[in-house]
Amino acid sequence: MGFRFRRRIKLLPGLWFNLSKTGVSTSVGTKGLKVNFKDGKTRTTISAPGIGLSYSTTSTTKPPITMASTRSVLDGSNPPRPTVRPMIWIALTVAVCVTIYMLKM
Repeated sequence: MGFRFRRRIKLLPGLWFNLSKTGVSTSVGTKGLKVNFKDGKTRTTISAPGIGLSYSTTSTTKPPITMASTRSVLDGSNPPRPTVRPMIWIALTVAVCVTIYMLKM
């Protein structure tokens, strides 16, 4: 077992800046719903506070580059489509977090 290092700095209510041995990340959310951004990846976690049950999913903001996709871009036969799904999830999650925060006030 190796050493671990983690430091969380609260910037605003529901907004955290995380430092660890493996890098830097940003977290947005409250109990039950959290979104973490690190190295072009977005991790969304939904949990039931107090129960210990949670669901987490990770998505990348950049699609992987393959030889087939590079070839189709170069010859112009199949232009790439922008990926919108991660941005929709981020916007939806931030909207839910802001709503929950406003309801607690």
